[in-house]
Amino acid sequence: MISQFFVLSQRGDSIVFRDYRGDVQKGSAEIFFRKVKFWKEDGKEEEAPPVFNLDGVNYFHVKVVGLLFVATTRTNFSPSFALELLQRIARVIKDYLGVLNEESLRKNFVLVYELLDEVVDFGYVQTTSTEVLKSYVFNEPIVVDAARLPPLGPAALFMQGTKRMPGTAVTKSVVAHEPGGRKREEIFVDVMEKISVTFSSSGYISTSEIDGTIQMKSYLTGNPEIKLALNEDLSIGRSGISNYGYGSSLGAGPVILDDCNFHESVHLGSFDVDRTLSLVPPDGEFPVMNYRITQEFKPPFTINTLIEEAGSLKAEVILKIRAEFPSKTTANTVLIEMPLPTCTTRVNFDLEAGVVGQTADFKESHRKLEWNVKKFVGGSEHTLRAKLNFSQELHGNITKEAGPVSMSFTIPMYNPSGLEVKYLQIAKKSKAHNPYRWVRYVTQANSYVARI
Repeated sequence: MISQFFVLSQRGDSIVFRDYRGDVQKGSAEIFFRKVKFWKEDGKEEEAPPVFNLDGVNYFHVKVVGLLFVATTRTNFSPSFALELLQRIARVIKDYLGVLNEESLRKNFVLVYELLDEVVDFGYVQTTSTEVLKSYVFNEPIVVDAARLPPLGPAALFMQGTKRMPGTAVTKSVVAHEPGGRKREEIFVDVMEKISVTFSSSGYISTSEIDGTIQMKSYLTGNPEIKLALNEDLSIGRSGISNYGYGSSLGAGPVILDDCNFHESVHLGSFDVDRTLSLVPPDGEFPVMNYRITQEFKPPFTINTLIEEAGSLKAEVILKIRAEFPSKTTANTVLIEMPLPTCTTRVNFDLEAGVVGQTADFKESHRKLEWNVKKFVGGSEHTLRAKLNFSQELHGNITKEAGPVSMSFTIPMYNPSGLEVKYLQIAKKSKAHNPYRWVRYVTQANSYVARI
């Protein structure tokens, strides 16, 4: 059971606060924020862990679009359950408000408190289903204008660029109607993959893994049945047997999943025959299928690093990054980081001539190099040269104290696994009923590291 739930802004302001049991002090939100902001472990300044204990109170927290969702308890509560609950509460609130940020929470505080009272009763979880909550929650959301908001979350990335995907699901409530009482019939399916790749010092792949999710958000009235067809040559399990008993009867294909699991609404009757998922989607956003791939795949970026001594107190670092995906695809917000020797005092950067949208900086407090590339076009290559100055001689130990190089990025409309939604079929009530269907792909770096 949980004792309290609250949401804090980046400044530490308490936006939402609900005390369910009264066994934790009232100033817990301020105590929590002060502890998280000035967290120190073994004398080092680091980020606070998602779970910690302070004066007999267990604090659980997750950060969602810059907001801190926090739960407290004095009991021996499952950390994984608490963190999952916080994520689900954030998702339910977002489903109802359409936009999840400080302004939308403040404008809809009555609706948010009504939701919290139905989700948790005296510290015990009742339901986190958007569909079930519709029967108990009656307040209408006050819609926040999303046009002037910065895009947040993976789905908002589809709004970037000149070709915008209309009717994005990230800024739309599942219960509010559009002006005039109309409701736009549409459904969104997002194939989201987080990749982890480790390169050896010689440039070869040491480890590679994909954690994928097929996410769905439905705005269809009447909850019609939906059929989602995946690759026919999809195989599950290296031996052809999945953790759900659905084997690879179609034979080994180019897309091989190590394992997967499905949402409770998915019917798997025809999945083993033609890789089709049938379901009646509940209201709100939910994961249709989660999957994992550990077989080697073609990484979207290759990283080459060269470190050369340029004197007793100087060295030069050359970073070369190449995009291995098609030229019609563009990676956004690419960040390359590289820890430098602790005795580094100054860094001079040499960016490519004529290239825009790139910045380089030396974070002296953390002794690391940061290189930002706003847009990285597929098939292109970029190089950064950095001249380092040291306060003492390293005697050939530069490569031991520097690195590894890490990258973070987001690539819309691209997925390295090759998993595809072949078609999205909706059971029609009439010929006039033709909802909009959007199938989108996005790849993000979970851990992308190159050793030096």
